[in-house]
Order: sequence, then C-alpha cells, then structure tokens
Amino acid sequence: MQQQKIASNRRSILFILFIGYTLANLDRFFINYAVLPMSEDLQLSASSTGLILSSFFLGYAIMQMPGGWLADRFGARYTLVGCIIAWSIFTGLTAVAWSLSVLVAIRFVFGLGEGGFIPASAKMINDSFPVKSRSRSMSILMTAAAFAGVVTPIVATSMMVSIGWRQMFLIFGAVGVVVGILFYKFLKPNLVPYEDDSASPTNESAVNEGAQNVSVRQLFRTPMMWSLLIASFAVYCINWGTASWLPTYLVQVRGLDLMSLGMLQMIPAASSIVFVLLAGYLVDKVFAGREKLLGMLCGAGLTLFVYLMFNAPNITLFVAYQSLLPIFTGTGIVLVTTLPMKKLPDAVGGSAVGMVQFGGQFAGFVAPLSIGFLVEAFSGSYTQVIYMLAGLGIVYVAAIATLTFRKGAIFQSGGDADTPKVDQPAPGSVPV
Repeated sequence: MQQQKIASNRRSILFILFIGYTLANLDRFFINYAVLPMSEDLQLSASSTGLILSSFFLGYAIMQMPGGWLADRFGARYTLVGCIIAWSIFTGLTAVAWSLSVLVAIRFVFGLGEGGFIPASAKMINDSFPVKSRSRSMSILMTAAAFAGVVTPIVATSMMVSIGWRQMFLIFGAVGVVVGILFYKFLKPNLVPYEDDSASPTNESAVNEGAQNVSVRQLFRTPMMWSLLIASFAVYCINWGTASWLPTYLVQVRGLDLMSLGMLQMIPAASSIVFVLLAGYLVDKVFAGREKLLGMLCGAGLTLFVYLMFNAPNITLFVAYQSLLPIFTGTGIVLVTTLPMKKLPDAVGGSAVGMVQFGGQFAGFVAPLSIGFLVEAFSGSYTQVIYMLAGLGIVYVAAIATLTFRKGAIFQSGGDADTPKVDQPAPGSVPV
C-alpha cells in the first residue's frame, strides 16, 4: 500500500470548488447569449462575433500551464482566489465595452484571469482525494459547467430582456469578488495520512512518493501528454464550437426567439449533469484499465451525433440529439483531464492538467472563430461547420489510439526535483 495525505474535509473542498466553477461558467456562458444584443448595439458581423467568442479562450488557453505551475509551486488555494478576483473584475468591465476592439481586449484578459482555475482545482483535488476517486471527484466538479448550462439560458435571456446585457455583467462581476473573498476564508484542506491500496507499481505507477522528484519540463518529453493534448483539442472544439454558436444557429437558422431558446436549451444542459457524473464512474470503475477503448467509443459517438443533430428535420429531434451528445463530450473531457491526475506524480499534477487543458482551451479560441469565418464565407450556411466538427471526432479517436502509459521521461526517470508548495493542513485536523 502507498501512503498519501488526503483532506478530512474533502467533501467541503469539492463543494466550494463546485460553487467557484459554477460562477466561472456562468460568467463565461453569458457571452454566448449576450452576443446577440451586443451584435446589434455594436454593429458586429459574423466574423466579429466569432472573434469576441474566441478572444476569451485565447487568454484562457495561454494561462493553463502557468496556472497549473502556480498551483504546484505556491499552492492551489492562493491561485484559485487570484483567478476568481481577476476574472470577476473583467466580467464587470465587459459592461463598459463601447467597441469591438475594447470588447475583444476585455474578454482576452478575462480569459487570462479564469485560465488557472481548472488546473489549480485539479491540484486541490490531487491534494485532497485518494487516487482511486479522483476521476469521480473531477467529474462532479465538471458538472458545474452543466449546471451553469441549465441556469444560463433562462437567467441570461431574462436579465437581458429586463435590465440589459451591460447591467447583467456588472452584477455578476460584483458577485464574483464576494465569492473570491469567501474562497480565501473557507478553502482550507485539513490534510491527514491515508493508506491507499489502489496506487501500486502496476496500477497507478507514477502516483507514489518515490516518483515525486520530477520536473515540469519532463511533461514535454512524455508521449502520453501530447496524445492527450491533441484529444483535448478535438473534443473541446466540438464542445465549445457547439456551445458558442448553437444559440445563434437556433435563432437565425431554426427561427427560435430568445425566450424559446432559453427554455429549450435547458433540456440538453440538464442532461449534461447526468452524463458528466456518469463519465467519472465510467472512467474510475467500468473502463478502469481500458481507457483507450472508452476514448475511441467517445470519438465515434461525437462524429455520429454531431452529424445527426445538425441534420435533424425538426427542432424536437435537434434538441434530442443535442441532449445525448454530452455523454460523449462529457466522458471524452473527463477522460483526458483525469488521466494525468491518475498516471502522473502529484508534484506535477497541476501542470500536467494545465498542459492537457491548453489543448482544450486553445480549441475554444479556434472553434468559434473558425465557425464564424466559415458561416460568413459560405453565406450563412453551416454545412462546412458540420463537416469540421464531425471530423474532429475522428481526430479524437486517432489521438486516443496512440496513448501509451510506459514511454516518456516521467515514466522512465525521476528527473530533477521541482519541489511544490501545497496547502498546509489546518491546526487540529484529525484522521477520517
């Protein structure tokens, strides 16, 4: 058995992280709906709209590895608090944007602020949970995005109709600053010893105390990381491409009004909660040791359901296919995000997740921008968009098929020590 330390208050830690990630996704998703009145106010074209939606993700992608490194080096708690305060300030500043260039700049810096949240959260989960339950813990955290997806359509459309998009961003910017202060006060793991019989040399070989003397640069010489980065790019292209452009598509192509859009989009958002929770169970339990098979099944499902959704003959079938798509996007994302947490040393956990997430969040920059240009180039047609998104499911299959958990610098040697600073146990903590 391998001795770890876990947090005796880990359920509280996970709940607090869930609150923070819910807020992050609310602030992020609002723009997908606000861009409709924004486009009218600021006279924006389809390509300009794509640039606004993508600018956030460029900043978000850039901060993935630095955010993970900050969490590894200085502790997850301080990194998370800094992220929340930073993105909340720029959420509020979105309300004062008066031109395309200003709005793009604000959204870019907003992305920088939010970029470290998931890598730092992964580091907090690594410090707080045993190896065998990290995928389930991460999937619970990721349901915050699905929960925000349920709330966002009706909240965003209602607030924009009643008070306007500028006031909406001001209110949620202020809320975020308050949440950041509460994070600083309450996000304090009480670390206690724990004997984990799931982390063995033949199981999670890298997650043990003998493998802690590794350096972040060894991640770049580990083939598994590049396979996961490419897979992350592919699945997130589909995820962010559909999330950012479906509201516009449903209004302009399928003829929905804003309130109908808000109500109907709550259905696939609600299904996402169930499917993302299921994803953690699939990775941890059902397909443990068979992650490549699970990943290839996800990629095939992505290709099939993207095609079926966009070619649905009516809005009922469209929403039905859209509601089933999250079983594949959710599982695909949980898989690529949590494999580094289970296969690699805790000392580089935040940086490893940050590297994988860079691929996914860079996709968030590429996908909306590419879709905007394709729609404009083909006179409002989404046919080429369908081919692009469906093809990315095949890319995901190919990337997962190349996964190896034996080759690479981290698996072969300990490397140079990068001693991280982790959040210290609170006084008076007791074992579970």
